[in-house]
Amino acid sequence: MTGPTSGNEAIEAAAARAEHTAGRNLPRFADLPVEEDTANLREGADLHDRCLALLPLIGVWRGTGEADYPTIERYRYGQQIVFSHDGRPFLHYESRSWLLDEDDKVIRQAARETGWWRPQEDDTIEVLLAHNTGIVEIYYGKPRNQTSWEIGTDIVMRTSSAKEVNGATRLYGIMPGGDLGYVEERAMAGQELQPHISAQLTRVVG
Repeated sequence: MTGPTSGNEAIEAAAARAEHTAGRNLPRFADLPVEEDTANLREGADLHDRCLALLPLIGVWRGTGEADYPTIERYRYGQQIVFSHDGRPFLHYESRSWLLDEDDKVIRQAARETGWWRPQEDDTIEVLLAHNTGIVEIYYGKPRNQTSWEIGTDIVMRTSSAKEVNGATRLYGIMPGGDLGYVEERAMAGQELQPHISAQLTRVVG
């Protein structure tokens, strides 16, 4: 992942993309009696002040990535990530991915994650993630600057049927041009912490 862009560059890039993405949002239920989640800052509840350091993340992002590790064969994948909020001091996070062949055709569905990013008053970010593979992780981290965020696991729990995972770190950043990039290191299957996946995603909502 290339270095993060400046705050001004990110704002300019977002304005240029908004012509195509500003009118889109998450599906909604008109009869829901409480505030709905929004992935578009132009709609819905005002963003809570505590979440301002995470503002550039809010939206729906879609793109491709690559996975590699000593215990697996390298593969490519597609991914969609959603960062949304309902006005309270946390973000809802959801990710789903699918395996791709060499022609970018979908082979099958792959990993899913859901959870919460909970920024605290001291700028610490608590992240809770649950994986469809039976893994639950608690991360802690902080913003590195206005457009990048680094988190690392404090606790990893797994069901009896899940594969061995002992720790992970993630670095997210808004790249020059406005895409969301991230890299993940993971310690699993008896291996030390090392690079595992990386992706570059383009905003499609927000």
